[in-house]
Amino acid sequence: MTEHTINDGAIQEDSTRSSMRHAKDLRALARLWFRGLDLPQRVALLNELRSVLAEFSPFQTEPVDYVQWVPADDVQANSYNPNTVAAPEMELLRLSIMADGFTQPIVTNAEDGHREVVDGFHRSRVGKEFPEVAERVQGYLPLVQIRAERGDRPDRMAATIRHNRARGKHQVVKMSDIVLELKRRNWTDTKIGKELGMDPDEVLRLTQITGLASAFADHEFSEAWEADLGPDELDDAALVEAGIDGGLTASDGGNA
Repeated sequence: MTEHTINDGAIQEDSTRSSMRHAKDLRALARLWFRGLDLPQRVALLNELRSVLAEFSPFQTEPVDYVQWVPADDVQANSYNPNTVAAPEMELLRLSIMADGFTQPIVTNAEDGHREVVDGFHRSRVGKEFPEVAERVQGYLPLVQIRAERGDRPDRMAATIRHNRARGKHQVVKMSDIVLELKRRNWTDTKIGKELGMDPDEVLRLTQITGLASAFADHEFSEAWEADLGPDELDDAALVEAGIDGGLTASDGGNA
């Protein structure tokens, strides 16, 4: 080991000790800063200090590195979440938060004057609707901000679906509505599948549920979807497509 290496190590050690002393000084200063502040002022200062620390964090690209406390009234649901929770599961979530506290922040995006939920709507409900929880968190909810590049509505929708699917919870009908909206925003089947974690057949099935032929514009059907029908069968298929099957229609009591 050279003298230069030894000196570098000593300098680094001194720097670390100095930083720790400054951290202790900061703790003392924080006591002074928070003294005499009411709750909203304390929360605002806390969020600001966390914001400053996040600027120097090696994990600043991760939303969870900067958790903010925001008034619950400022947190609003989105209009597209296909995830629902049954009453027993909601009660279990309440029990979990009562017993263990908020162990996961609510994922949001800053909108005009409010925060829109991307993931964690039911956690936000527990924090708002159950008095014992709302009282404990003093009318606030723990939030993180979704990454800036994911702030547009289609990207937020995709993020919500990814969170839901990772937990195995989503509703097919609402999922189809989301797929349709993404297609209307010029997302291709390939992009939808990539962003939502779906294979091409699943994207196609959800598109079919909407019943809009325009949504099929960019899909190339594989041979698996091509029927080999003879002339007579083609005639029968045409009748079925027209709603006529041997003179029986849905209005006659057939299966619609």
